[in-house]
Amino acid sequence: MTLFAWGACAAAGWTAGLFFWKFYRDTRDRLFAMFAAAFWCLTVHWCALAIVNPPVETRHYFFLLRLLAFLLITAAILDKNRSGSRGESNI
Repeated sequence: MTLFAWGACAAAGWTAGLFFWKFYRDTRDRLFAMFAAAFWCLTVHWCALAIVNPPVETRHYFFLLRLLAFLLITAAILDKNRSGSRGESNI
């Protein structure tokens, strides 16, 4: 059952990455490109877990991919907030 869940998460992550990549191609906004990369990192993470099926003791190495994905999301949000606040009023 766990393999099925990891596969479903991988498929959903790949699909979300494709949607964000489509939005990036339409708008050329880096936020969407970084979100697509983050979801594809999560996809690689879930695929690696499903393929290797590591024991619980070594699973933390695979979570480095997940950390990279969340760092990409954080960097995308910070980049968007910084670039959107230069000389523009949000009122």
